[in-house]
Amino acid sequence: MGVEAHATNERATGRTWTVRLDPVGRGRADVRVSCSRPACAAQVLPSAAVGRTAAVEHLKAHLRAGPAPRPSAYCACRAEECHTHVRPAGPRERPAPWRCGGAVVLAVVTDREGRWWRVMECCSRCAAAHPTAKIAATAPAPDRTAPADAFRAAAASVPTVPAVGPHFSHTAAGASGAAAPHEVPAPRSERPPRPPRPTRQRARRGRIAQRFVPHELRPVALRDELTELGELFRAYQQRAEPDLAMLADLHARKAKAFRDWAEVTADTGLRLDAERAEQAAATARLQHLHRSGQAPEGDGPAVTRLLTASAQWNHARAVLTHVADHSPLPGPEARLLVVMLTLRTAQSGVGNLVGQDLKGLPLPDPEHLVGQLVECGWLDIAGTVDELIASRPENPTRIGVPSLTPDESDPGPFTFGRKMRPKLSGWAQRVVGEKKLRKAKTSADARLLALALATGVSLDGQLGPEGEGLPLEALASWCAVTPAELLELVDRLTATDWLTEVAVTDTVLTGRLTERVLPLSCPLT
Repeated sequence: MGVEAHATNERATGRTWTVRLDPVGRGRADVRVSCSRPACAAQVLPSAAVGRTAAVEHLKAHLRAGPAPRPSAYCACRAEECHTHVRPAGPRERPAPWRCGGAVVLAVVTDREGRWWRVMECCSRCAAAHPTAKIAATAPAPDRTAPADAFRAAAASVPTVPAVGPHFSHTAAGASGAAAPHEVPAPRSERPPRPPRPTRQRARRGRIAQRFVPHELRPVALRDELTELGELFRAYQQRAEPDLAMLADLHARKAKAFRDWAEVTADTGLRLDAERAEQAAATARLQHLHRSGQAPEGDGPAVTRLLTASAQWNHARAVLTHVADHSPLPGPEARLLVVMLTLRTAQSGVGNLVGQDLKGLPLPDPEHLVGQLVECGWLDIAGTVDELIASRPENPTRIGVPSLTPDESDPGPFTFGRKMRPKLSGWAQRVVGEKKLRKAKTSADARLLALALATGVSLDGQLGPEGEGLPLEALASWCAVTPAELLELVDRLTATDWLTEVAVTDTVLTGRLTERVLPLSCPLT
C-alpha cells in the first residue's frame, strides 16, 4: 500500500472544468454563460438557444487550444471520488470499488437538459461509465520499449503481486518510472470495428384479411399476389381520402386471388371470402359511379341525386320506418308533421323551428296538430303554440322531442351524426315541397306516398327491388289511408308527373318514377 500511495502522489491529477448555462433572473429570457477556468469571463446572452450555442462554441475553443490529455495523468473521476458509475450496493452485498483502466482521455460530460458541460481528464473506463460522455481526445500510448537489462532491473524492484486480483492503471511500477509488464488495452473507440454477424434472411410472410399467406404456397405467383394485395389494402387504409375506383379494383383482385387459393387448398372458407370480395367490389364500383355522376354500366344518362350515397338512402328509410312505428297521433296530416319534426330533431332530440316551416306543409290546422303533440308529451316547445306559428327565421323557436333525446343508457334510434341530419331534412323538404305537388295542392297523404315511393325504387327508378313493385297494404298503412283511397293517390301522382308506366294488381303497385324526380330518389341497394 505504501508503494501505491507514493505512485498516486507522484502523478498529476487530471484536469477538469465546467461551462454552465444559467438563467439571469426569474421571468427573464436572457441567460448567463460561465466557465470555471479563471481566465474566462461570464457572458449574458438574449435567449437560451443563443446561450447554448455560445457555450458549445466556448467549450470547443478550449478543446482546440488546450493541450492533449497526458498519458501519466491521474484519473480526475477517481480523484474526486465520483459515484456516478458505482453500482449501489443491495441489502446483502457490498459496494464494489471502481477500477480505473485504459488510456487517459478528455471526456465531455453533459446533462440531458443541456445546462452544463464538463470536461474531465480521466481514464477511458470511467469515461465509458458516464452515459452522456463523449471522447474529445485520447492520450498516446506510452513507449514500452526498453533494454533487457533495464527491464529486468525494473522487474526486480517491483514487488510480486498475485496472478489473480485487481489491476489498476496507477500501480507501483508507475512510481519508479518502469514500464508495466502488460500493455494497457486500447480504448474501445480506437479498436477496429468487429465485422457484422451474418444475419439470416427470413422469408417474408404475407398477411391479408386476417389470414397469413403460407410461404410454401404454390404457385409462387399466387403467393406473391396475395402478399402484395395485403400490403395494398393496408396502404389504402392509411389514405386521407377514399378512392372507390381503386378500392373496387383491389376487391376484384382479391376475389380472383382467393378463388385460386381455394382451388389449390380446397378451402371452403376461402371460396366464401372470394364471393364476399366480389360483392364488395360491385358495391364500391357502384358507389363510385354515383359519386362521380355516371350511369351504371354506361346505360342511360347520369343521375345526380340529392342524397348521393347508399348510407344516406338507408338513413332516410330508417327515419320513415321509425315514424311509421312510433307516430303518436293518427291521420296522414299528423304523420307528415311528425316526419318533418323528427328530421329536425333526429340527432340530439332538439332543434329550431319557425312558423313558415309549418305553414309550408299541407296542413289544414297546424296550430291544433302542434297543440295535440305538446299535450300528449311527444313534443316540447319554448313558449306557446301561437308564438311558434308567429316566429321568424331571425328568432326561431326551440323545440325538443324527448323520445329522440339520447342519454347514457339509450343512444337514440338513429346512428347518423350532426352533418347527416340537415342533409336528410333538406331531402324530405325537397320531396314534400316539390314544385308540381305544391301547384296541384296535393294533400298530406299524397306527399307521404311520394316519400314512400322515393325510398322504394331501384337504381333506374322502377318501383320495388329490381322492379318487382311495392305492396299496396304497406303503402296504405304508411300513408294512413285505406287501399281504395291509395289508388286515388296513385292517380294524383301520375297526373303530377311523378309516376309513369303504372300497373296495379290486388296486392302490388308497379311502375317507375319519372326522369324528372329521379334526383330525389333513394334507391334500394
